[in-house]
Amino acid sequence: MCPMPSAEMTPASVHEPEPVRPVTAEPVQPTREDEVAAAGSELIGGPLGRRALLGTSWWTPVRIVVLVAVGMFALGLVQKAPCYHSAWFFGASSQYTKACYSDIPHLYQGRGFADHLVPYFDRLPDDMSGGMGYLEYPVLTGVFMEVASWLTPHSGTIQHQEQWYWFVNAALLMVCAVVIAVCVARTHRRRPWDGLLVALAPAVLLTATVNWDLLAVALTAAAMLMWARSRPVAFGVLLGLATAAKLYPVFLLGPLFVLCWRAGKWREFVQATISTVLAWVVVNLPVMMFAFQGWSKFYSFSHDRGVDFGSFWLIWAQNSSNPPSTGFVNTAATVLVLLCCLGIAALTFTAPRRPRFAQLAFLVVAAFILTNKVYSPQYVLWLVPLAVLARPKWRDFLIWQACELAYFMGIWMYLAYTTSGDAHKGLPTSGYQWAIVLHLVGTLYLCAVVVRDILMPERDVVRRAGDDDPSGGVLDGAEDVFVLGAAAHPPRHAAHFEGPQVDWGRPQPPSSESRSL
Repeated sequence: MCPMPSAEMTPASVHEPEPVRPVTAEPVQPTREDEVAAAGSELIGGPLGRRALLGTSWWTPVRIVVLVAVGMFALGLVQKAPCYHSAWFFGASSQYTKACYSDIPHLYQGRGFADHLVPYFDRLPDDMSGGMGYLEYPVLTGVFMEVASWLTPHSGTIQHQEQWYWFVNAALLMVCAVVIAVCVARTHRRRPWDGLLVALAPAVLLTATVNWDLLAVALTAAAMLMWARSRPVAFGVLLGLATAAKLYPVFLLGPLFVLCWRAGKWREFVQATISTVLAWVVVNLPVMMFAFQGWSKFYSFSHDRGVDFGSFWLIWAQNSSNPPSTGFVNTAATVLVLLCCLGIAALTFTAPRRPRFAQLAFLVVAAFILTNKVYSPQYVLWLVPLAVLARPKWRDFLIWQACELAYFMGIWMYLAYTTSGDAHKGLPTSGYQWAIVLHLVGTLYLCAVVVRDILMPERDVVRRAGDDDPSGGVLDGAEDVFVLGAAAHPPRHAAHFEGPQVDWGRPQPPSSESRSL
């Protein structure tokens, strides 16, 4: 991610400013600019009218988003009810045919929580863990699991305890889901209603309690909010904690690096990076020092794990007489994700306007997901808040979600097929491969739309409202100091675009209307 300067490099400040439409403080109403949102609003009375009195009711956008998020999460619990009552405990394939599987109740006993074993410090018996040896999750996720175990009554039958353990985790994860929705609603100050995309996301409803990923997603969303508020140290602390719960959040430092390079914001980037490292070390160092073998299990398991569900590598392996080895896939996946990151860096330096932080954050995490050797169904949670911030367009978001729903059903029906013996209930291998393809195509589609928005900023719904980079914090409205290629020339799209134009390289003056507020 280190392109060299070319002869065409020039500061953006030498260009003549584009026509400016001043940014007002009025929130953006999706029902006025998004045809899908407007059509959907008919269920609750239709789009908001021009004479609606905003800000005069207790029902603020953020409060509505919170209530919707809680309601949708509750529906997700109802969706898991068939498993809660029986399918987790009886029958090999019923939890798959009913599409209500969750790791949480199974790992209560399988990772020693029922026997009060301390994660990372106490070795797990092989007959309990299937030879895993130690808990295979990052430290902060392990702490989360242990706290839920403390809150679980260790009495009654093991089934009763596992039910309680899932319910306690579900309550804690619901808090994480609310935090995510609120952070997304508040990251773009003028777009609080975008939080409804997170709250109403079908994939969140179905996968929220499959595993513990919501913890890392909530910390990452909070970190994004802190960066949007120009608080790099708080951003770094939260990102470090998120990385201590799941690996993927650390990839956000890559987009931040190239954006701060283009804008010359090195001080803020260094503050964010140091804070990230320190927060991660504070969480991990005690376990690393006193239980290194248990601490390292997550990293050794991730490295040694073979090709698994949801990846294009699995399609290759299942259709080849000479499937790729784990070592080859590890190397190839690393090379592919690095190439994607180099492409994102080149896009950052050559785009006619500096890309928004959320756009690059989405692209880099999506690149990791698309090239990885495994895609568990709950990994979609990593992308939901980033997708909303990168492309808050209901049509595109719902297209992607439809593909993810197809994959969600596909993996459970495939597992039902493989665990039902001669009954062959569910989806055969060829059908599951098509579900993987749908997941890949849906994610690639959203990536393509985001890249188009970067190359054609007039298509970006956030910037069409007159903003520059509301999730960018110190990057918002900052001048460029390093650009390459096409970015060194005035953007040609301004000549034929009739929508709002913004001098993105300079802070925007307040309008007379906003000065009177």
